[in-house]
Amino acid sequence: MTGDSVSAQPTGSAKTPADFLKSIRGRPVVVKLNSGVDYRGVLACLDGYMNIAMEQTEEYVNGQLKNKYGDAFIRGNNVLYISTTKRTLGD
Repeated sequence: MTGDSVSAQPTGSAKTPADFLKSIRGRPVVVKLNSGVDYRGVLACLDGYMNIAMEQTEEYVNGQLKNKYGDAFIRGNNVLYISTTKRTLGD
């Protein structure tokens, strides 16, 4: 048995988390905070500390819209996850 028969990565293009984050700039996202609050909007930029700048941002608490912001800045240590949305904003 040789090491050549085992592949460390699946065939095709493997993406790292950094590749994913670069690919979603300018797209609608959901940012979930450790507190449970969701922010939905367009990802403007982020840095290595996961500090996030968003545009057209909406704040959701327990699934209900609570506030709308033009631009928002979220400190990275509050972020639980970032997810892309499949629907457009305003739906």
